[in-house]
Formats: sequence, C-alpha cells, structure tokens
Amino acid sequence: MDALDLSYRVTVALAGAAARACVRALPEGWRLRLEAEAPELPAGRWIWLHAVSVGELLLADGLLGRLREAGHRVHLTTGTPAGLDLLNRRLPDWDGGTGRISGGAFPLDDATGLAPFFRRPPGAFLALETELWPGLLEALASRGIPRMVVNGRLTEKSLGRGGPWLRRSASRLSLVAARDEQSAGAFRRLGATTVALGGNLKADLPPPRPLHGGWAALRSGWAGDPVLVVGNTVDGEEALLVQAWQAVKARVPALRLILAPRQPRRFDRVARDFTEGGLAFRRASDSWPEEVAWRVTDVLLLDTLGELPAAYAEGTLALVAGGWTSKGGHNPLEPVRAGLPTALGPGHANFEDLVEPLRAAGRLEVVAAGDLIAWVLTGLEKAPLRTAGPAPLPESMAGALDRTWALVSPLLPPIG
Repeated sequence: MDALDLSYRVTVALAGAAARACVRALPEGWRLRLEAEAPELPAGRWIWLHAVSVGELLLADGLLGRLREAGHRVHLTTGTPAGLDLLNRRLPDWDGGTGRISGGAFPLDDATGLAPFFRRPPGAFLALETELWPGLLEALASRGIPRMVVNGRLTEKSLGRGGPWLRRSASRLSLVAARDEQSAGAFRRLGATTVALGGNLKADLPPPRPLHGGWAALRSGWAGDPVLVVGNTVDGEEALLVQAWQAVKARVPALRLILAPRQPRRFDRVARDFTEGGLAFRRASDSWPEEVAWRVTDVLLLDTLGELPAAYAEGTLALVAGGWTSKGGHNPLEPVRAGLPTALGPGHANFEDLVEPLRAAGRLEVVAAGDLIAWVLTGLEKAPLRTAGPAPLPESMAGALDRTWALVSPLLPPIG
C-alpha cells in the first residue's frame, strides 16, 4: 500500500466511523449503505453487479437476463433509496424464479462496510456507467478478482474533476466496455488500460414491462384525445412545458398531458405546483379511478418509478426533458422505440451518441424552448392519436448487448 491508497483508507475510515456514531441522524441514503448486507453465496462463484440508482438499474435489464440465462449467480446492489425501492419491486421478475438473482444496498466504501462482502468474495465485479470506488477496487484487485465497467460513460467534464484517487481506481479496472468513442478516450486518459467499445446498452433493452390494469380506465377515458407525454423533467422544466401544453390546449381543447419528473424527491413539489396552478390532475401513485373520472382529468402526474418507458406508448407526441433548463438531457430512445414523434431540448450533451444517429434517421428533433408550441401543434396535425406499435431503431445502433457480453463473458467466474 502506498501513500495514495493509505490517504484514501484513512479518509473513508474516519468518515465511516463518524457516520456510524450518528447513524440515526443521517439521511436515508447513508443509513441504507451503512446497513448493507452481504449475500450468502459461495466464494468466487457469484457476480457483484452494481447500478448506482434507478436509471442504471433499468439499464441493467438486458445484462441481467444474459447472466441469469447463462446460469450465473448475481447480487445486484444500488446506492439510493429510490434505487432500492425499484430493485425490491423488480427483483422477482429479474430472478424469474431461478433463485440466482439477489439484491440489496451498496455498502460504504471503507474497510468495515466492505468486509462482509469479502468473507465470501465475488468471482467478478461489474459496474454500470461510472462507478469507481477506490476502496472496493483496491480490495478486488488485491484478490485478483476481475473488475469491469460496462456501458462506461465518462464526459470531459467528469474527467477534469478526476483526482488522484479516481485515476488510481481507473488504473485498477480489468476492463471498460465504453458506450461511445468519446467515453472510451476519456477512460483511457483517466488511466484505464483495457478499454473497448461496447456500445450503449440503452439501445438493446428488452421491451418495457406492461402497465398495470388501472391504465385501462385512462385509456378508455382518453381514447379519442391526443396525449402529450413529457418525460424526465428537471427543476424549472415543469413550468415551461406545462405552459407550452396549455398554449396548445387553448387551440386543441382535447389535448391531455402525462408528465414524469426525473427525480422522486421532486414528486411532491411538482404536485404542489400543479395544485397551485389550478391543473385538473391525478397522481399515478394514488389509487386509480374508473373511466368517468379520467374524462374530466387533463393531466396525469407520473410519480412512480419504472413506468415511463411503457407510458410513452399511451401518447401521441413525446417531449424528452432535461435539455431545456439544463445541459445534459435524457435518454430519447424510449419514445422513439414506442413509435412516437419525439423532440428534446438543445442541452443533450450526455446523449450525443444517441441523438445524432436518431436525428440522421429522422426519428428525433431538437427543438428550442421558443419553438415548442409550434412543434407540438404541427405534430398533432400529422401524427395518429396512438402509435401503431414498437418501431425498430436504426440498424447502426443495435448490437450493444452482444458486444458487451462478448467482452465481459471471458472474465466471469465459473458457473456453479
């Protein structure tokens, strides 16, 4: 152990000790990590798959399926309360009755937090996107356990913030399956030695799970009406996009709205804003009424986790938020795959690898905030009320799951 590793160990040990001394006063996310429990699995015969929160968990769907079908035991961890809630609800489906998929919270990255996970250590560690925990990677490397990042995503901004601990962590990775060439280059500059292009796993996700039965009443109540679906709004975008919807509704009175905020912690705030704005809305987290109630309800606030991908198919047009008041944007694939005319804002730096091929194929438009009303009005004139069904993505975007699997499978432990 050199001075760099020692400095990290001392820092996280002090932070961990302080956190454990006042655990009851800590936010829920900290408490979950402090209470993380290790799986009861045979040493060297299981795979630790880590997805930091909701988006990464949804992204893990295809890879989990491959691991399960191959017969591997997998323990899936996540680091946020929202992620753990989704994990607990999805785990039975991911396991498929095999008893090979378990899940729980990701531990604190200090010796005390990690120790239970190494009493019977995994045979491989897989992290989705950009989870580089120095303590964990040191512990894995010291035991010769393969350490992989899949769908690796690293922006130039993140690279610029990478200090010596992060660079040391990157140097310890056995493999990075990067989602695009820009990320691959950034991982190499950070210090990763084995980097290959895996592609974006978002393009190869399985079809979304069907919506629950309560949606049938909404479907009937709104059957003859156009619906605008707005997904993944961030702070400031609800007001902008609701105003655009209201302006269009003044000319198309039947227009309905489904709006899904990005972060669960903002659900209640958005609901209060809707109430104060006089919107006739219902929350998806409440009990679902009969058809007659939906006829007099203009707006569904989609304040649930994991339903947005399937909910896009209930719409006429889609707006993917995150790029009108922010610069990062969000994933546009879900409404495009559902067959909806789709637009997103100019701020889509985090999804350039998806936006450009979709724009080139005529499947996606980038629309400035001032042009939203015109875009929606024009789209309503051309689009059918509902999509005819799933629409395939451009051929150039396919194959990410196969490429990623080919890269990681040689490093996975024996099945048993």
